[in-house]
Amino acid sequence: MKKTLTTIFGLAVALATSMGNAQDIKGDAKAGAGKVAMCIGCHSIPGYQASFPEVYKVPMISGQGAAYIAAALHAYQKGERRHPTMRGIADSLTDQDIADVAAYYAAQGPAEGGATRAREPGSQVSALLQKGACVSCHGDNFSKPIDGSYPKIAGQHADYLYASLKSYKMDHGAYVGRSNGVMAGIAKQFSNAELKELANYIGSLDGDLRVVPQSRFR
Repeated sequence: MKKTLTTIFGLAVALATSMGNAQDIKGDAKAGAGKVAMCIGCHSIPGYQASFPEVYKVPMISGQGAAYIAAALHAYQKGERRHPTMRGIADSLTDQDIADVAAYYAAQGPAEGGATRAREPGSQVSALLQKGACVSCHGDNFSKPIDGSYPKIAGQHADYLYASLKSYKMDHGAYVGRSNGVMAGIAKQFSNAELKELANYIGSLDGDLRVVPQSRFR
């Protein structure tokens, strides 16, 4: 177990370091407000569901860390995340656009002082969390990742978390799946039933993520 945790941590650090160049660009949340027209049609509608490659609620990104949003969009550009809709949107953005959009959504987090509550997992889920070393990257109550390029996941839609975890187990394909050495190594340790248990627990936690509806589409 100790050797596995050391390997995972080493890969995580290497991945974060490789993302440094894109993160050097400073995002402007005010500028980002004018660049999210392609985002609000999915991410600003409470309960909105994707239908490809399966039905699940689109992720909440308001309150997510800016560095993670930027890293995810760059991963779509590079084909490390394979989803045709998101790939098309990401490809249309410059590095500055990505930084601005990321800053905009990060600024929509909960008000200062909004406390998050932890919920103790049952023994079975606790064992799964320990096996995956989830806290070692996603941090306290899964809301304080050790690196900004990792996501906050507490309170995220459980069905989205489940679909995301499964995507790391997929072989490289034309339209779906994600390439990430750290997450692939972790996800492949679990059955889909175990991944669903993890997703349901993490999704039940309080966190910073939310949906901020738009008064109108622009």
